[in-house]
Amino acid sequence: MPRILHLAGAQMGANQRDGSRAQILERMIALLDQAAAAGAQLVVFPELPFTTFFPRWLLERQELDSYFEREFPGPQTQAIFDRAREKGVGLYLGYAELTEGGQRFNTSVTVAPDGSIIGKYRKVHLPGTEQPRDGARFQQLEKRYFEYGDLGFPAFRGPASWGGPILGMLVCNDRRWPEAWRCYGLQAVELMLMGYNSAAYDPLGGESEDQALRTFHSTLAVQANAYMNATWAVSVAKAGVEDGAGLIGGSVIIDPNGRIVAEAKTLGDEIILAEADLDACRQGKEKMFNFAAHRRPDQYRRIVEQVGAIPPG
Repeated sequence: MPRILHLAGAQMGANQRDGSRAQILERMIALLDQAAAAGAQLVVFPELPFTTFFPRWLLERQELDSYFEREFPGPQTQAIFDRAREKGVGLYLGYAELTEGGQRFNTSVTVAPDGSIIGKYRKVHLPGTEQPRDGARFQQLEKRYFEYGDLGFPAFRGPASWGGPILGMLVCNDRRWPEAWRCYGLQAVELMLMGYNSAAYDPLGGESEDQALRTFHSTLAVQANAYMNATWAVSVAKAGVEDGAGLIGGSVIIDPNGRIVAEAKTLGDEIILAEADLDACRQGKEKMFNFAAHRRPDQYRRIVEQVGAIPPG
């Protein structure tokens, strides 16, 4: 019996700093409704979909706090949980998490069709800087506003109605790091879910990257890592011009051979769809990337013992 899961990526256009949280939520619910009408069982939203990408600004505490969720779902997010449960659809949602102890994380959750949270992940690979850069029009201050994720890379099981897939989650910059993917691959992951807000320019002020190159790299990272871990992957953007700053699009659904099976065509609100045969993961897991047969972890110690690159003497 084939294990087919109907996937949707809910790419979003820009959210402006002076925009209404209620209007953004309405757009998200409209995308959810569109995906559900097309038969989707699981809808993947971007990183930080409920607000603008606030780490581009140096913020006072009062405004900064307005972007964080003290409970999730909470008063400003409950409606999308309610609509998803009504439609019988699961969700991947990113949000800025403020814990009871005052810790701040860039977080994502996976929500089952009954509205229960079945997986939680906190972003590990935080880009940017802690201190603002003098003279920069836009900042990248994730290291200032978030702590490094402390949950590791925990795979988890999806519900039987989805075929019981083994799921993993990443957030934005994490998708570029093969170590994160391999941690999930070693748990036999079959479906990776990730959202992102990636600048359409070099976020540290250089001139060596443009929108086309950054979009290419975004897609390349997901294709390569999906292939090398024999897993489906859904990678979804918040895109367009947000507060005067460009964000790349390029939302994709990738199969376990690294092939693009669905791809966004715009930089706005858009649904992409695919039917994922979860058993298609078996080819890679049992042949080329049969880890039990071919991995040699005794030779990989440098990966976990060393942080920066050290040239040979």
